Amino acid sequence: MSVTVSSSPQGSTTGPRPPASVHGRRRRRRRRNWSWLRGIAITVVALIFALPVIWMFAAAFKTNVQVTDPSVGLWFSPTLENFRSVLEAGQILRSMGNSLIVGFASTVLSAIIAVPAAWAVGRFRMRRAGSLILVARIIPAISLLVPWYYVFAQAGLVGSYTVLVLSHMFVSVPLILWIMISFFEGLPVELEEAARTDGLSAFGAFWRISLPLAAPGTATASLLAFVFSWNNFMFALIFADEHTQTVPVTLFNFISYASTDWGGLMAAATLITLPVLLAALLGQKYLVAGLTSGASKG
Repeated sequence: MSVTVSSSPQGSTTGPRPPASVHGRRRRRRRRNWSWLRGIAITVVALIFALPVIWMFAAAFKTNVQVTDPSVGLWFSPTLENFRSVLEAGQILRSMGNSLIVGFASTVLSAIIAVPAAWAVGRFRMRRAGSLILVARIIPAISLLVPWYYVFAQAGLVGSYTVLVLSHMFVSVPLILWIMISFFEGLPVELEEAARTDGLSAFGAFWRISLPLAAPGTATASLLAFVFSWNNFMFALIFADEHTQTVPVTLFNFISYASTDWGGLMAAATLITLPVLLAALLGQKYLVAGLTSGASKG
């Protein structure tokens, strides 16, 4: 009597296996479903953050009665009266010019100081200096307002552009420096060593090699410093006068003890948002490159 021995290994399933194309379709379906869920989540988060901005833009074209009426949503008869009254007053345009002067000057001077310092800290591993920079970032700026005001008042600088630029640089310099340290640490040191071999000095290697490669990081840090300067309210409230006040202080003037001009406030807020939005759009390429370079470091 013959015995038939099964050639399949012990414990193996004898049923037919699904073809590879089925597995491929399942993986594609899972990726497609995950892509849909991710898109929905991103849309919901974007709407949550965009709703205040959308409400501000819509309120700029409403009357004060419509702004305070909860029943009036996004369907209303728009009016340009708020923008006309704000522009005719002239204060908002003068304040925007002051903010541009202070923001541009403080950002440029801070970058001139902070970028070479960040290269030195990153290249020569000055950990103690990095810790001091972090301490400068931690110190609340409001704690320095009283001594600053005394010193600047004695020097006769209160109410000038100089005091606003210097006070903004107290925050902008550590901000740019702390961001740029990681960028310079991420650059390959072999490029500078090759430049030094070709006869360049240490600063020449920084100027010709490292600085162009760190341009996305410099643009990112400078844009963040400019946005801080543009939005800063505390320093301008203390140190500026009626001729040098910046846009946050001008917005504050729309709020009085008895009432608030919501239409004018929203129109002015819309106007001062446009320069920052334009700067972000123009520098979007460098901003995204700088953020991704910092995120992929290491």
